[in-house]
Amino acid sequence: MHSAKSSLTALTLGALGVVYGDIGTSVLYALKEVFNSGHISLTPEHVYGVLSLVVWTVTVIVSLKYVTLVLRADNRGEGGLVAMLALAAQAVEGHPRLRKVLMAIGIFGTCLFYGDGVITPAISVLSAVEGLAVLSPRFESSVVPLTLAILLALFAVQKRGTAGIGRWFGPIMLVWFLSLAGLGIWHIAHHPTILWALSPHYALQFIWDEPGIAFLLLGAVVLCVTGAEALYADLGHFGKRPIRHAWFGVAMPALLLNYLGQGALLLQQPEAVSNPFFAMAPRALLLPLVVLATAATVIASQALITGAFSVTKQVIQLGYLPRLQVLHTSETDTGQIYMPLVNWGLCVGIALAVIFFQSSGALAAAYGIAVTLDMLITTILTFFVVRWGWRYPLLPVAAATLFFLVVDVSFFASNLIKLPDGGWFPLAIGGAMFVLMRTWHTGRQLITAAMEHHALPLASFLDMLRHDSNVTRVAGTAVFLSSQAGTVPSALLHNLKHNKVLHARNLFVTVRHHEVAHIPVSQRFNATDLGHECWQVILHFGFKDEPHVPAALYLLASRQTIPSLSDMETSYFLSRDIIVAQRGHGMVLWREKLFAQMYRNAGSAADFLHLPHRSVVELGSQIVI
Repeated sequence: MHSAKSSLTALTLGALGVVYGDIGTSVLYALKEVFNSGHISLTPEHVYGVLSLVVWTVTVIVSLKYVTLVLRADNRGEGGLVAMLALAAQAVEGHPRLRKVLMAIGIFGTCLFYGDGVITPAISVLSAVEGLAVLSPRFESSVVPLTLAILLALFAVQKRGTAGIGRWFGPIMLVWFLSLAGLGIWHIAHHPTILWALSPHYALQFIWDEPGIAFLLLGAVVLCVTGAEALYADLGHFGKRPIRHAWFGVAMPALLLNYLGQGALLLQQPEAVSNPFFAMAPRALLLPLVVLATAATVIASQALITGAFSVTKQVIQLGYLPRLQVLHTSETDTGQIYMPLVNWGLCVGIALAVIFFQSSGALAAAYGIAVTLDMLITTILTFFVVRWGWRYPLLPVAAATLFFLVVDVSFFASNLIKLPDGGWFPLAIGGAMFVLMRTWHTGRQLITAAMEHHALPLASFLDMLRHDSNVTRVAGTAVFLSSQAGTVPSALLHNLKHNKVLHARNLFVTVRHHEVAHIPVSQRFNATDLGHECWQVILHFGFKDEPHVPAALYLLASRQTIPSLSDMETSYFLSRDIIVAQRGHGMVLWREKLFAQMYRNAGSAADFLHLPHRSVVELGSQIVI
C-alpha cells in the first residue's frame, strides 16, 4: 500500500511537470491580453465579469470536458487526438463513408497541433522574458534576442534526451504553482471581495449586458486554457489518476488563486494592467520570479517538443507521413525519442514566429484559432466514441455534446476575428501539414494499387520455382519484406533475375500497423507454412508499438512456428522503389511529384524496422503512379 501511494505521488508530481506546463504559464499573458485588447475598459464590473469568465472557462473546458470526460476515452491506456481518432474510426467501422470523413477530420486536427506547437512555446517564453522589461525598460531591446537564445539552446539539447533533466520538471513546476498560489493569496487578502468572481453570475451578467464585447473577448479569454489538449495526450505516460490528482490538487487551485489575485491587484492598481502578473511581485522578488517563469516556460516547451516527436511517430505508423529518422535517447524507456527533422523544423518555425511577431501580445493575436478548432474536433470525435463505441443512450450523449459544441464554436468564432492579425499563421502551418499527410497517404494507396495490378500469387509462383531446374537453392535464410501478403515481393523477382538463387529457407514478412495504440504479443503474429521451407508471416503493431521485426521473428522462432534464425545466415531483402509521376493518373501532377520527392527522401525502411544493416539487401524497381 505504501509503495502504491509513493508511486501515485511520483506520477502526480511527474504529471505536474509535463502535463501542466503550458496551462500553468498561461497566467503570464491571459489577463494582460484581455484588458489590453482595446475592447474593454478597466472598471470593477468588467474585472469581476472577466475573472468569472476565466474561472468558468477553466472549469468547463479543462475540468468538465477534458479531465472528467475525455480522459475516459483511453485507447488501451493511450490518449491524444491520434488515439481518439483511432477509437472513433473503430466505432464507425461498419460505415466506410463516415469513417473516411472522421479520419480526414482527425488528421486535420493532428495537423493543427503543429501550428499550435509553433505558437505556444514562442508566446510562453517571450511572455516570461518580457518580465525583464518590467524590472527595467532598458532590458526591452534584449527580450527577443534572449528569447531566441533560450529556445535555440532548448532545441540543441534535444538529441541528448531529457531523462537527466526530466526528473527536475515536477519539482520546479510544483515550486511554480506554489508561487502562483502564494502571489494570488497575498493580493486576495488585500481585496477579499474579489472571491465573488467565482460565481458564474458575474460571467452571465457580463455576457447579458455586453454580448458583443463578451464575444470579442473570448478570443483572449481562451488563452487561459492553453495546453488543455496535453491532459489527454499524456494519458499513456501517467494514467488518469495522477493527471486528475495533479489538476484538482495543485494546478487548478493555484491558477484560479493567481487569476483572482491579478484581479484584486487591478482593482487597487489599474496602472498594473500593462503586465499584471509581474506587477504582483514585490520588486525584490521580481528577478527570481522572471527566472522561475522562464524555467516554467522552458519546461512547457519541452513537453510540447516531446509531444511533437510522439505524435509524428504515431502518424508515420498510421501511414500519413513518410518514415523519418528516429533516434532513441534512453536505453530503458522506448518512449524517449529524438527526431532531428521534427526538432529543427519546429525550431525554425518558432524562431520565425518570435522574429515576425516580436512580442507576446502580437502572438496572442495569432493564438487561438488552431487550438479552439482542435477542441471542436475532439468534441466531435468524442461523440462517436461515446455513442457508437460505448453505446451510451443518445439523449444524454447528444445533450453533453451540444453543450460542449456551443462552448467550442463560441470560442472558435471569436478567434476567427484574429485571422488577419496573425491567426493565419498557425492555420497555414496546419494546412501545409494536411496537404503533406493527405498526399503521402493517397500516394501510398496508388502504389498499393499499382503493385496489386502487377502482382503474382505467391503460392503458385513458389510451386513453379520448385520445378525450375535453373534456380539453385543456397544455404541460409532469406527474409523478404513485402507490403502485400500473399503476393510475390519485387525483391524476390529481382534476386532471382540477377542471382538465379533461392535460399534454403524463405520468410515472406508483411508488417501491418493498426489503429490501436498497442497490439498484445499474443496477437502479434500470423504465420502460415507454405511448404518447401517457405513461410508467410504477418506482424501486427499498434501505432505506439516499436516495429522491431528481428525481435518479433526471434520470438516467433522460439515458439517453433518458424525455423530458428541465425544472425550470420539471415539476409533481409527490401525493395527500393523509384516513383515515376505521370499526368492523368491518380493525383494531380504537382501532388504526384511532391509524393515522389517525399518517397525519395523517406527514412530507411531498415532503420524503421530495426533490421541489422550488415544483413540488408536492397533491390530497386520502378513504379508509375
